[in-house]
Amino acid sequence: MRRHHILIPLAAVLATLPLILYGCSCGHDFDFHLQSWVDAAYQLRHGTLYPHWAFSPAWNAGEPRFLFYPPLSWLLGAILTLIFPIAATPALFTFIALTAAGFAMHRLASHFTSPNAAILGATLYLANPYMLFNAFERTAYAELLAAAWIPLLLLAALRKRPTIPGIAIPIALLWLTNAPAAVMGSYTFALLAIIRLVHGTIETRKTRLRDTVISTLSEVEGPRSLRRSGETPVFPLHLATIYLAGITLGLTLPAFYLIPAAYERRFVQIAMAIIPNMRIQDNFLFGHTADAPHNTVLHTASLLAVTLLTLTFAVIILVVIKGRHSERSEEPLYFNRSGNTAPIGENAPRHSQILSLLVLTLLIAILLTPISTPIWLHLPELSFLQFPWRLLTILSAILTFTIALLFNRANTSGAPFIAWPHRAMSGKAIKFIAPLCALALSLLCIHLYRQPCDDTSTPTAVSQSFNTHHGVQPTDEYTPTNADNDVIRPNDPAYWLSTDPNAFAPNTTPNPGGTDPTFDGFFPADQAVSGRAPLHLEFHADKKEFLILNLRDYPTWDVGESDSNSLEFVHPPHIPRDDGLVAIPLYYPADYKVDIRWHTSADQQLGFILSIFAMALLAFSAYRSRKLN
Repeated sequence: MRRHHILIPLAAVLATLPLILYGCSCGHDFDFHLQSWVDAAYQLRHGTLYPHWAFSPAWNAGEPRFLFYPPLSWLLGAILTLIFPIAATPALFTFIALTAAGFAMHRLASHFTSPNAAILGATLYLANPYMLFNAFERTAYAELLAAAWIPLLLLAALRKRPTIPGIAIPIALLWLTNAPAAVMGSYTFALLAIIRLVHGTIETRKTRLRDTVISTLSEVEGPRSLRRSGETPVFPLHLATIYLAGITLGLTLPAFYLIPAAYERRFVQIAMAIIPNMRIQDNFLFGHTADAPHNTVLHTASLLAVTLLTLTFAVIILVVIKGRHSERSEEPLYFNRSGNTAPIGENAPRHSQILSLLVLTLLIAILLTPISTPIWLHLPELSFLQFPWRLLTILSAILTFTIALLFNRANTSGAPFIAWPHRAMSGKAIKFIAPLCALALSLLCIHLYRQPCDDTSTPTAVSQSFNTHHGVQPTDEYTPTNADNDVIRPNDPAYWLSTDPNAFAPNTTPNPGGTDPTFDGFFPADQAVSGRAPLHLEFHADKKEFLILNLRDYPTWDVGESDSNSLEFVHPPHIPRDDGLVAIPLYYPADYKVDIRWHTSADQQLGFILSIFAMALLAFSAYRSRKLN
């Protein structure tokens, strides 16, 4: 077993140690994610392998949360909830996410640096302050897991010979983990690809011009000039084809999620995700809003951004200086992935790659300021990132990767300020340096970012609340378009009968949201006990009236009804209600039977078919790449 197989998980354990010792941190998104895990685990336990509908939100009327939220994070959380005690799942999820991030950064760094430098870069990435800010203060678990795929995306863009699977896999993983991370990851890859294609075009023209001159002088020296460089060029047209094929495959692999989420967003109030305080223009560095708690978080993120930007620019400058000094040395300077010395031309980062990272860092710095507002508002989907400082996930990857480049072993005689790092980078030293870095950063960040838990927010309390049918608040952006969250009541029964299709259930608590603008949507636990609509119901109606279900109306719910005089189910029209619940007309007195099923719509079927087809293409492409190599 290689050292990084032990050191990286050990560093992740030490980074998670405060959660193990002191309990979970109930950050900003903690309730949302934990409720999703519990809800999905309940459905997995009952045989629904890929849930689409979350039953507990909107006070048990439900919402299509799992249709729109990428599945990888909540499925992982649900599986952990099924296997381990609920109280342990947040720490376990954090450990898994940090470990995955460490291995991904190690794969990127080891492609260009020595094994010791790669381990150090991996440790710093999994325990960097922004990663732990997401883990401890925001508890944005999906973003935390998505950070694991960013180094793989950078590797796909920066490596000398990119492959279609190498591009497609991280893009697909990002889209299946977190939509904001996928959007900024896709734009990042596009920018790096454009820079490389432009640089490749210029270099190709220079090479052709040089070879033309040489071949004119000597027919022998011309072909040798290419061989002397030790590198077969990758021509821009071929590179563009690989990039395009990889991106296309990367977007097709998650089609089972992407196509329904894109098509069915017309059925929900998706624009509620960018209400005031959640908009790009409200969250630039050191911005100020009317919400004091929001300003505190924004100030913390701004300090982090300035710190990381300063460090990144400084490290990139040192890497450039080190590279220029190394070019004057005649000794082998870099180590390849197997740990053997290799000439500088083989795996060393080139000027174009460092330049690409510098341009990307400059762009991130600009995007964190109000001057970039037109970019955020006009490029597709960028406004749904909500917080520009989410780009710190990419910046953290750039910083730790360039630190690994700086600490890479090289002949630095004559440059003492560069030579000192790798003198302490022996194999024995790295065994202590890497874990200690993770522990020190974790102890610092848990002190700065840990959020206390109240009695109703602990994992055990959330699980008990779900099991006793205490519903939770709806998520505004996943609310069906015909539903008003300020009208729905928190203690509706599972169903009721009424002659008025818009009638509220008797003895229920009115929702003050429609009349009190200061109401925060929180109901005491004893008021938020509601019933979940049964999926099969048999009853007797004494007169012509309406059956009202505590179930939000959504196009993919298939409600069939039959009476004592009917042999077949009919699908009666749903009567619109302000709270968005299903109301079914009963045309005459009879014994009725109602079945409620979630049917797979055409867009969902198309998505699954395309994903299966893309998986076959991925397997073929991986086999072909391995055979050629």
